[in-house]
Amino acid sequence: MTLRLREVPLTLDESEELLALRVAEELAISVEAIRDLRLVRRGIDARRKSRILLVHTVEFSLKDEDEVLRRLAGHPRLERVSELLPEDLAALPPGHRALVVGMGPAGLFAALALALRGARVTLIDRGCPVEERVPAVERFWRDGTLDPENNVQFGEGGAGTFSDGKLTTRLNHPLTSEVLRTLVACGAPAEILIQAKPHIGTDRLRLVLIRLRQKLVALGVELRYKERLIGLEMSSTIQAGLCSSGTRLPCDSLVLAPGHSARETYEFLAQQGVRLEAKPFAIGLRVEHPRTLINAIQYGLSDHPRLPAADYALAWNDPQSQRGIYSFCMCPGGEVILSSSATGEVVVNGMSRLRRDSPYSNSALVVTVRPDDFNGSDSLAGVRFQRHWEEAAFRCGGGNYYAPAQNLMSFLGGKGSLSGVSTRPGVREADLTTILPAFVSEGLRRALPHFERKMRGFITSEATLIGIESRTSAPLRILRNAAGESLSHPGLYPVGEGAGYAGGIMSAAIDGLRIARFIGEKHLHLKEQESL
Repeated sequence: MTLRLREVPLTLDESEELLALRVAEELAISVEAIRDLRLVRRGIDARRKSRILLVHTVEFSLKDEDEVLRRLAGHPRLERVSELLPEDLAALPPGHRALVVGMGPAGLFAALALALRGARVTLIDRGCPVEERVPAVERFWRDGTLDPENNVQFGEGGAGTFSDGKLTTRLNHPLTSEVLRTLVACGAPAEILIQAKPHIGTDRLRLVLIRLRQKLVALGVELRYKERLIGLEMSSTIQAGLCSSGTRLPCDSLVLAPGHSARETYEFLAQQGVRLEAKPFAIGLRVEHPRTLINAIQYGLSDHPRLPAADYALAWNDPQSQRGIYSFCMCPGGEVILSSSATGEVVVNGMSRLRRDSPYSNSALVVTVRPDDFNGSDSLAGVRFQRHWEEAAFRCGGGNYYAPAQNLMSFLGGKGSLSGVSTRPGVREADLTTILPAFVSEGLRRALPHFERKMRGFITSEATLIGIESRTSAPLRILRNAAGESLSHPGLYPVGEGAGYAGGIMSAAIDGLRIARFIGEKHLHLKEQESL
């Protein structure tokens, strides 16, 4: 039997070779009694700036584990490890045709799991392979030349390809480890298996996508790029997907994994009567600080070789507006990027590389918006709301895809001017209240002093606000039942962030794996009924 001990501390000056000694001291046993010690998680405890600790979770076995467990019954950090059996993959009927739409994390992992179950999988995306996406996006950041079909939002890997590559999730799901192991097998750093806050970084993620593609092709998955779903062929269940090229792709199940910017997809779904509903999301601005400043606030040190670029999470519930105001998608050692996907719109996001060694750190600061804030009560009202403010940001930035920006002190009514920022192709100084609903700018102004109390030094003339951050999540949900199937269109399986069921790379990938399981279980159940 394997034992697990959590929160084993080491100082920044101590080597991980001392972990066995720390375990022995904690359990009052000899070091020699510990066998097969392995590190399974590493995090940081920076609550005391004068004594920052690296905290570890380790697993090991003992010769006399029953005696130790009896003696330490009730120990809050010691437990037996449950041995989880691998998931039994329910095979799909021979020749089962699965059409997967969208090559973000949800679509990629759904396609992988369906292929492993024996399905004949076709995987399509309106965008391009990652090798073509990178130069197109770099060109946009260099001179503002936007390709509406090949950009930060659309193409292989989805929007996460140009992001921090964070793999954290609030889901405590057994499939988390399966996703991480798959990513490591495709070239992600093995460190993500033990990091408390794992991330890949946009540079390494591109390699991972290429190797994941190779894995899919080896399993027989057909990949089609520059192909957009524009219609559904139905009888009592899904029959085929109709594509922008004029192609009809017959299928027995259709996994719809759109990104949160797939607005044309949302529109045709509404026209075809697919059950949708508007849902809350959040909008606001990006705030960018010097990386060393955030490190000093969080660690009390501007840099240390054993500490990564510092992150933070801030939240405050505004009693006046009854809205949540919070930081989102924090990118330590990263940059603020232009993430537009349509002509005449400006939207920003954060991105960092594996080493997180940019001079800047940034995060979204956003305010929740509710369907009653939208101009309309239909399912697409949130899309129109986003567009309105993104178009305002485009005009405010000068109409050349420069992002409107303002010194944080100036935004709060003080004095401050723009200095160096990471954003490409550039920023234009502006009054950011003109690109936000009044309740958002007012909410941010009320929240910032509370954030300052949590992180002394957060409000500074060294900070810049950049807008607009408007695609924190999908503005609608494609309704599905408990088995993952569309409420209105049997055989259609909405999945991932753009369908309204995930928020980030990990939760989207997990949702893709779950949908594949649901499809397998449905057809296993049908087979059992036929045999009765």
